[in-house]
Amino acid sequence: MTAVAPPTTDHTDRRLPFARPNILDLAPLYEVLRREAPVAAVTPPAGDPAWLVTRFEEVRALLGDKRLGRSHPEPERAARISHAAVQDGPTGSYETEQADHTRMRRLLTPAFSAKRMLRLGDHVQELVDGYVDRMIALHGAGEPVDMHTELALPLPVAVICRLLGVPEEDREHFRSLSDRMATYSEDGDAHRARAEFGRYMAGLAEAKRANPTEDVISDLVQAQAADEAFDHEEMIRLSVGLLFAGHETTVNRIGLGTLFLLTRREHWDHLTGDPDGRVNATVEEIMRLGAPGDLGLLRYAHTDLEVAGVTIRRGDAVILSINSANRDPSAFADAETFDPDRDEHSHLGFGHGAHFCIGASLARVELRTVFATLARRLPGLRLRAGLDEIGVRTDHITGGVTELPVTW
Repeated sequence: MTAVAPPTTDHTDRRLPFARPNILDLAPLYEVLRREAPVAAVTPPAGDPAWLVTRFEEVRALLGDKRLGRSHPEPERAARISHAAVQDGPTGSYETEQADHTRMRRLLTPAFSAKRMLRLGDHVQELVDGYVDRMIALHGAGEPVDMHTELALPLPVAVICRLLGVPEEDREHFRSLSDRMATYSEDGDAHRARAEFGRYMAGLAEAKRANPTEDVISDLVQAQAADEAFDHEEMIRLSVGLLFAGHETTVNRIGLGTLFLLTRREHWDHLTGDPDGRVNATVEEIMRLGAPGDLGLLRYAHTDLEVAGVTIRRGDAVILSINSANRDPSAFADAETFDPDRDEHSHLGFGHGAHFCIGASLARVELRTVFATLARRLPGLRLRAGLDEIGVRTDHITGGVTELPVTW
């Protein structure tokens, strides 16, 4: 893999993830890199070299740049950025990536139609109310309430399993596989989990082939029957992507959003005063500042290109830091400040362009329902621990909290 000398700065410690002061603030080094070296050579956890892009302008442009892709022109030489089975190395075929992506969007768009999201919204509200009922019962019994365990974790699992068509009795197994796939595991457990996930999905696809229902896996099985190019491995890849994007990231945004609101009490009070009127802007600000994980989106250069004065060679790994881009002061006034009343909501929390997250509508349904319901039903919600006492997950590609103790 060819690399060129990184831009010169006074900061030489560029091993990811960068140390951050707490779970809500980014490492100070991101600010320095945005200013001095918006495309910088870094060393990710797996040890292979990569370019880290930190400024809003470049990240936004590269998200839609066809010269970058998830595939690699020489997969056996591709850099790895973690030991997880998600966002670690190249996926798909270099020769057919663009065509495969177009087909994937065409296949999945009906699953996230306005009609299906409307029906799913009623189910999400029912689920959230049930989880909040349980939290209230636990609190009334004098037990500590961990909102991570009681709401943030089970809700996205239940929703994505319903959307995909995973039987209720398999949800815990499904969640465990997702968790293992996204964990840094030098012993290979993440990739063993992906293989196990593939076997599970093969069995589920067979069941849907025999008895299709209104869910994504049934849709994909029907698409397979009509398209010889759509093979089982591609179905697994799509399913992993949906599971990861529709579950892991939403879990963490519920947790991070709660921390932003409860540590900035005036915004929580504003939300409780008008839940329905303020929840949309609140969720967009959570999406801007609450991007999960400490790495970013992995792409590979399909040709030589120049970005911010730096030459990136064909095959080089490029990490697009959504976290840093969404806090770029050139794109957002008082960029580090959590402010749902801000005028700018053009964040990159759902990506941009052709790769804009197909599940954005689903994430918004879940997050809006969670925070509006909490604001209505538990207006006195507050943290039971200081921010520096909250457990933080550092062995996982999306990071997040390990607990969220609350009272009211």
